Amino acid sequence: MTDKSTTTQQSNADQPNAAQPNAAQPNAAQSGTFKIGGDLSVNRLGFGAMRITGDGIWGDPADPEGALETLRRLPELGVNLIDTADSYGPAVSEELIREALHPYDTVVIATKAGLTRTGPNVWTPVGRPEYLKQQAYISRRRLGVDRIDLWQLHRIDPNVPRDEQFGAIRELIEEGVIRHAGLSEVNVEEIEAAREVFPVSTVQNLYNLVNRKSEDVLDYCEKENIGFLPWFPLAAGSLAKDGSVLDEVAKRLNASPSQVALAWVLKRSPVMLPIPGTGKVRHLEENVAAASLTLTDEDFKKLDEVGKQEWEKNQK
Repeated sequence: MTDKSTTTQQSNADQPNAAQPNAAQPNAAQSGTFKIGGDLSVNRLGFGAMRITGDGIWGDPADPEGALETLRRLPELGVNLIDTADSYGPAVSEELIREALHPYDTVVIATKAGLTRTGPNVWTPVGRPEYLKQQAYISRRRLGVDRIDLWQLHRIDPNVPRDEQFGAIRELIEEGVIRHAGLSEVNVEEIEAAREVFPVSTVQNLYNLVNRKSEDVLDYCEKENIGFLPWFPLAAGSLAKDGSVLDEVAKRLNASPSQVALAWVLKRSPVMLPIPGTGKVRHLEENVAAASLTLTDEDFKKLDEVGKQEWEKNQK
């Protein structure tokens, strides 16, 4: 979708708000936009396609039609960034995305490689350069694109020199297999090391209201204008209980605690690109509705404080 042979699709992807949102339904355009790599514009509230697979992120989903319906609903709700990986299924998530949405038009598909699967909930890093390159080529074919808009190293393999892994990513960019590249579950030092080899456009780490281990990484990404994709962004821990600050804000906004937690994540930084996932249309619509929530600065500060307290308490 980003090759010269598909210029129209690329142009549409770079202008995600060409279609005006329907005021009667939630729309991810209300989350604002961010330009990945400085030139690929997406609505900031995206979608994570891990949960459209079977239990343990293994095999086909229990409700394939429901998964396809959820994917097809994404463009209607203004969600134009979908994050997946070759290991989700494995292959299942990428295959379902192609079945539901190809040709992608306004939708940017981001995928990952670097973890292998031998069963449900089993994830083993493999960062050999030839393997990473092979998987990128396979994902490109599986997704049906000329060039992958965003390809991310799922994990840095500790058993392979990281510069060899970064070098493979640089080659994929030079060969036109991928347009932009990112990293997942990394620290600031690792990002800086990777940037010596290739442009790092995104970072995908665990982050939410009550998990702040990547606070310094987020701050670094904001300073360097690197997109930050927090996975598991809806988590609120015990803050979701009745009578909590989160509960009070949610009731005042006529929203659920998870929606408020997601709205907090969006407000936290302009480079934030949360990717909540689900296999059900109803949950998808609830998530997208969070883009329309407006937290006051006071609400944001209160939630920030109690979220940090929850995180610190859990570290003891």
